[in-house]
Amino acid sequence: MQREILWTGIGGQGIQLATELLADAAVAEGRHAMFFGSYGGMMRGGNSDTTLVLGDEPVRSPPTIGSTWSALVLHPAHAAPTLAKLRPDGVLVLNTTLCGDTGHPGSVVGVPATELATAAGSANAVTMVALGAYASATRIAEVDTLIARLPHVLPAYRHRHLATNEAALRAGYAAAGPLLDAWSKPPVPQEVAT
Repeated sequence: MQREILWTGIGGQGIQLATELLADAAVAEGRHAMFFGSYGGMMRGGNSDTTLVLGDEPVRSPPTIGSTWSALVLHPAHAAPTLAKLRPDGVLVLNTTLCGDTGHPGSVVGVPATELATAAGSANAVTMVALGAYASATRIAEVDTLIARLPHVLPAYRHRHLATNEAALRAGYAAAGPLLDAWSKPPVPQEVAT
C-alpha cells in the first residue's frame, strides 16, 4: 500500500523540513519513503511545495503524482494546484488561521496552526503543528517517533529550537483527534476542527 502526501505553503514556513521529518519517522517505523521538494526563487514568501510517497514496500519511481491521498495546506497563496490533485475522498489538513473553506468533500482537519505555533513558542513552527495534527488524524507516524527523529533532521545550528518544535508537534497532535488509520482503511468523510 502507498500513501501520497502533498504539502503547500510559502517559503519560510518549514515545509521542506517537516516533509523530511515525516519521511524519516516513517522509515524509522518500517515504511519506505521517497520525496522531493520545490520552491520559488524567494527566500520567504514564494511557493514551497513537497511531494512525499510512503509505502509498505520500496517506492520504485520518483514521486510525481497526478492525484493524492492527502494534502496539508498551510497558506492559501499557492494552494490551488495541490487542492486540484486531492482526491474527493482524501484527507486535508488545513491551517485555518490563514485558509478558509476549500469546499473539499473528503475529511478536513482544520487546525489554527499559526496560533498554536505561536502559543508553542514560535510562529515559525506552523508546519510542526500541522504535522502533529496530520499524525494524530491519520496515524501515519507516531508523534513520539517524530519527536525522536527531530534532532536527526533539524540542522545542528537549529537545535536550540528543538523544545519549541516538540511543543508544536504535541500541540498539533492534541488539536486533532483520530480520523482514520492510514494503513488499514480509507478515510471516512467528516470534519475535525478545533
